[in-house]
Amino acid sequence: MAANATSHSSRNKKIHFAVIGGGVIGGGWAARFLLMGYDVSVFDTAPDAERKINEVLKNARRSLPGLYEHVLPKEGQLVFCPSIAEAVRNAGWISESIPERLDIKHLAYTEIQSHCPENAIIASSTSGFKPSELQRHASNPKQIIVAHPFNPVYLLPLVELVGDAQTTEHAANILSDLGMYPLRVRKEIDAHLADRLLEAVWREGLWLINDGVATTREIDDAIRYGFGLRWAQMGMFETYRIAGGEAGMAHFIQQFGPALKWPWTKLMDVPELTDELVDKIASQSDQQSGQYSIRALERIRDDNLVGMMRALKVKDWGAGNLLNQVDQTLSVEADTFTAPPALGDSVCTTRRVVPSSWVDYNGHMNDSHYGEVFSKASDELLAGMGADQDYVSQGYSYFTVDLQISYLAECLAGDALAVFTSIMLAEGKKLKLAHEMKNAEGELCATCSQFLLHVDLNTRKSCPPRPPIAAALARLQ
Repeated sequence: MAANATSHSSRNKKIHFAVIGGGVIGGGWAARFLLMGYDVSVFDTAPDAERKINEVLKNARRSLPGLYEHVLPKEGQLVFCPSIAEAVRNAGWISESIPERLDIKHLAYTEIQSHCPENAIIASSTSGFKPSELQRHASNPKQIIVAHPFNPVYLLPLVELVGDAQTTEHAANILSDLGMYPLRVRKEIDAHLADRLLEAVWREGLWLINDGVATTREIDDAIRYGFGLRWAQMGMFETYRIAGGEAGMAHFIQQFGPALKWPWTKLMDVPELTDELVDKIASQSDQQSGQYSIRALERIRDDNLVGMMRALKVKDWGAGNLLNQVDQTLSVEADTFTAPPALGDSVCTTRRVVPSSWVDYNGHMNDSHYGEVFSKASDELLAGMGADQDYVSQGYSYFTVDLQISYLAECLAGDALAVFTSIMLAEGKKLKLAHEMKNAEGELCATCSQFLLHVDLNTRKSCPPRPPIAAALARLQ
């Protein structure tokens, strides 16, 4: 359980976001901004831009809220604009996600800077160009920075920031409020950091296919069943530190360093992308996953990411640590109780969304997760009475002795839920709670009766609560 915590950052509620270019990345940015509560203006010349962004937004609504234990802020307003000028007029942050051509980007920046506020951040999603290249001919060069995200932008937290120190510092604060992880690159360099690492693996993969050593599926299997799982939570150097055993990183380098001189890889070369090789790769890729539509693959990807990232929350590690920080902010902003209820009165203890990772083979929330939701609700109630994490660290807590759930209606991925809790009994070490779970329409989805005992964590036996908790319970009578 965890007490309500103070916000880890102050939310820039007044900032308006603009997105120039509504493709895969631009659409992802728009979804992230909107679902974190901000208004967004979009400009894109493609006739089907509105359809594509709304499809991305639909997937984002299904997945992003499921990362957290509280509901996200009220969704912002989305406006499609007929011109760059209209889209950026009142924007504090302008995401440029147009094609990777410098001449097109320079023309866009001229138009943007002619109409946007002087203090607005112009953030390019470019995966390769350096800020100095983007800033050529700009009327206010420091205004233009690189803010390179990763697809899907609405789920993956990393954003590489490159550019003016003051501008990137401001950008980092805004990105943190969006639940993202800003990584400020020390020096500008082609392709920044992450794509340079990916490029090495990509080049080697092309050679393995070209030389007939492996197929696209076999290469992906090597990553997703092996080092990809390690990298997802520890990265490369922390992983290799463990591989060095008790002697650590120095021993690892001494042991495996000489292998770097062996002719294993072809990192400085790439096979010629002939029509034959391109057809070979495309054919293997079709055999691997051609049975799925792109939208289906996106949903599968999102469900897997939500499940993995939520698993990391338990140990407060990697991306899970970042999600927990956002949850602390959402907990403060949540529309739930501010004081324990009187005996028999009902208060809202939880507002959340069903994560896609909680859905079972029947297409609805698995029964075990109903218990998890009710458990979180009781944690919130206990924390509000003072039995929070600090109380637990002193050696005392409440244990559930009996939990009885009645399942009344289905809950699907993305459904908003609220739990209303009543204290039915508060006598000494005994505490009995009644929970009602309702959906966004107010329909009763489940009820729960929960009986708890106060426990001394040192003896692992029940005992009366400590004076502050006993006093809080006495006031309920």
